[in-house]
Amino acid sequence: MKITDVKVVLIPYPGASPAFKWREGLNVNNGFGSSPAGTAGYLLIETDEGFTGIAAVGNGVILEDYVNRRLRQMLLGKDPLDREYFYEQIWEIDRIERFPAWMLGIVDVALWDIAGKQANLPIYKLMGGYRESIPAYASTATYETIEEFLDVADKVQALGYKSIKLHAWGDAKKDAELSLALRAHVGDEMPLMYDGSAGFDLMDAVYLGDALTEANYLWYEEPMREFSVTAYKWLGERVKIPLLLGEVAEGAHFAAGDFLATGVASALRTSTGLRGGFTGAMRIAHLADAYHLRAEVHGGGLTAAHLCMAIKNTTAYESFISSTAIDRPEARFVEIDSDGMVHAPKGVGVGYEEEWKLFGLPEQLAKHITL
Repeated sequence: MKITDVKVVLIPYPGASPAFKWREGLNVNNGFGSSPAGTAGYLLIETDEGFTGIAAVGNGVILEDYVNRRLRQMLLGKDPLDREYFYEQIWEIDRIERFPAWMLGIVDVALWDIAGKQANLPIYKLMGGYRESIPAYASTATYETIEEFLDVADKVQALGYKSIKLHAWGDAKKDAELSLALRAHVGDEMPLMYDGSAGFDLMDAVYLGDALTEANYLWYEEPMREFSVTAYKWLGERVKIPLLLGEVAEGAHFAAGDFLATGVASALRTSTGLRGGFTGAMRIAHLADAYHLRAEVHGGGLTAAHLCMAIKNTTAYESFISSTAIDRPEARFVEIDSDGMVHAPKGVGVGYEEEWKLFGLPEQLAKHITL
């Protein structure tokens, strides 16, 4: 099998609706942290056996530029099953291009999609299935008041979610107050987690970490920028709460090794979008497993669901709750059932085609994709 064509199809993206906020400092788009309207993109890798590998990104314009200048030439005429070869080639190009993190995995996802279609299997089965379902946790946006967070907690519990992760305001004292209030509200049994979105320096990270320990939170995620592993080593020496690290650290699986070597990480983050596609995500998962650590999957969507079903040492699927007006989130992409469970994707490959059969093929893709 050989690659015969590489295309980028640009799709207008309307932006999040309703728009939502992140912590103070990240609300840069007209007062909101969610992405504004723009141009998304699909990468299509076509083969001489009729299989088309598909991967999606939020910034199609940047993707198109890289494909035209670098990636098409690398891929044409090659065997799409040589994923390890292409994974290393991407890192070679990164040495001179300095890719944004999401670029490191886009080709890999499309190549895995081809392999799944050739094998007539979902990706998680091709990677080596471990489970058929997993609990989802409710991952909040940043709401205005403590009362709104508590109201969302009630709503997600009614929908079947068994755990909650906070994205709060980026103010150590206010976030500590919220964390304690949420624990008092939901009781002692529900697992709670906190994500700092790199909002703090070491002193504030220690202060908040102590409050999270008092409230018996399950993990403390990325309270500081991940540029300094040493700073995280110092944080780990000062707080008792387990640290979940490596979501955005430059270097994907290479950086994950440094967090492990310091002994500071109790768990690593992994994903297709920021850690090098399925190949990079699985490298991190196996690295963590070698040291009896968890590899928790970041973000939602089809690729995240496949990872959750294939990785032994992950515990839950991240389901984003963007608004206080909650219905059944993510139903279009990955269904959360009434028991708060996510079930394995059943489509062949990644499964974009199954989604399009239900909700319609985007007009721009119609001449490239046969359903």
